[in-house]
Amino acid sequence: HFLSFTCRKFSMGQISQQGKVPDMAEVRNRLREIVGASTNWQDHQQVLAERASLSQYLAPSQDQLPAKRMKDSMIEAHLPLGSQPALREKYLNSHNSDLDCLEVLICYSHTWNEELQRSPLSIVTALVDKIDMRQNIIYPDCDIKCTGHVTWVGKTSIEATMHMSQYQDGAYTDVLDATFVMVARDPENKRAAFVNPLKPEGPEEEAIFHQGEVNKTRRVELSTASLLKVAPTAEERTLVHNLFLNTLDTRRVSFRGRILPPNSVWMEDAKFKGLEICHPEERNIFNRIFGGFLMRKAYELGRANACAFAGCRPTVVAVDDILFRKPVEIGSLLLLSSQVCYTEGMYVQVRVHSEVLDPLTRQHNTTNVFHFTFHLEKDVPAVVPQSYGESMLYLDGKRHFDGTMRNHC
Repeated sequence: HFLSFTCRKFSMGQISQQGKVPDMAEVRNRLREIVGASTNWQDHQQVLAERASLSQYLAPSQDQLPAKRMKDSMIEAHLPLGSQPALREKYLNSHNSDLDCLEVLICYSHTWNEELQRSPLSIVTALVDKIDMRQNIIYPDCDIKCTGHVTWVGKTSIEATMHMSQYQDGAYTDVLDATFVMVARDPENKRAAFVNPLKPEGPEEEAIFHQGEVNKTRRVELSTASLLKVAPTAEERTLVHNLFLNTLDTRRVSFRGRILPPNSVWMEDAKFKGLEICHPEERNIFNRIFGGFLMRKAYELGRANACAFAGCRPTVVAVDDILFRKPVEIGSLLLLSSQVCYTEGMYVQVRVHSEVLDPLTRQHNTTNVFHFTFHLEKDVPAVVPQSYGESMLYLDGKRHFDGTMRNHC
């Protein structure tokens, strides 16, 4: 959660008086000004309807947009929990904004046209590529600093990276790194829109941009190799078969007799479920449910699941590959299903599936799939699949866990 920010360069217009650090409410107000949204429910709907006229300012091709530099989108944010103790209670709760809000502002900084009062773009979160925790404890009485900027740009998509650190013992210590992929849409959020190209300056920025290309290639490869599309590898098939053999009752010559191995839990018994009613106060500037709200609810359910499974308090290590498949409308019934899908040593991999239910048609539509890696204080039981579907969840969890561990080595 963030309190305030100061930009190194305000090409988008000064947000507050010089010398005064703006708070998060001012950040949100600036975002509303950029889009043309309102805090009032009735005005909010009217202003969004008026955004259709901004389509005339959309570029017909990316070539007609000026290239931007990485420093054009650089933003530094501060959460002064140590220097301003009175703010701790206000901002250390579950109802404040999160990383997603800052990343959106970073992307608007990259695409901002000083000749316009409002942006014709609707920038929305497509994917949370990775959130890696660099330390287990975030202290409630020490200042936090966040810095971020655009690191890679496609024709209609933007990758933005944010780094968080906390002030301790006279210096800032790394807390987490986060990478988001945002997409630009037209003013009515109906079709893709072009964004400014990014021009790296110097070897360091060239390397950062190249890593963005690597990230894009990795995402494409992961999607192509998804277990929903292709069969498991030979190594994975062997793993699943060995898991199956380990559950057979050796006293019976039968494939039907299944027993739970020692220090193990059936996957069916490692689930938590939840329901949320999506109220208007959780809406974003585009009149949809804020992505940060969905992430928080999924995290809370996943963490509770890991805690109940292991019998001790978990610490999040990474949040991986959150794809926003479908926007969540106000008034939706949001169904959350959490599953411990893989364990190894003192680690638990939890998958949270999010879907909306239309109570009139009874149709279910997946909105998000979340992947959380938790570290526990002790070795945890092994989770054992019984069905083929559960085995695929197990392999998918192992893939995400292995990817997280490679990043932390």
